Amino acid sequence: MTASDMEAKITELMDREAIRDCMYLYCRGIDRADEATLRSAYWPDAIDNHGSYSGPIDGFVDWAKAVWAKGPRNIHAISNVLIAFQSTTVAHVESYFSALQRGAGGDGVVRQFALSGRYCDVFEKRGHEWRVLERTVVFDWVEAQDVPAESEEVRFGPRTPIGGNYPDDPVYQMGKRKAD
Repeated sequence: MTASDMEAKITELMDREAIRDCMYLYCRGIDRADEATLRSAYWPDAIDNHGSYSGPIDGFVDWAKAVWAKGPRNIHAISNVLIAFQSTTVAHVESYFSALQRGAGGDGVVRQFALSGRYCDVFEKRGHEWRVLERTVVFDWVEAQDVPAESEEVRFGPRTPIGGNYPDDPVYQMGKRKAD
């Protein structure tokens, strides 16, 4: 392998990790109601086809903020990230997701679902950064679940801290430990 081939492979590996990190930031942003982190996963001119929302990223963020205002509980996990580079600046990325979601619908009724599917994304590299340019969410599994009757404090018991939203979730306190 030539030095040039080795450099190209290293660049590809770094690009793959940057794309994966972007996917994980999307999950943090959507689950923690963190608008800045959510936006950081998309280019400003991105399009998101997200089932009940389809359109420009600004509209998707507004849609997410309306959902967040109802105090939902969400958790997303990403797996099976398959990256196919179309060029040095464009990649087609299929990622499987599993999501647990609980929140009030437009009618005010709280519902809970287990969802699985795939993000079919076109990523674009601008400068040294990869972000989503186009996303289509494909739903492969939706299962309604019973909403727990007890509060989270009762159900979680001594298992604390309980995850929360930006800026109160413990992830935002990492590295901010006060000196003894």
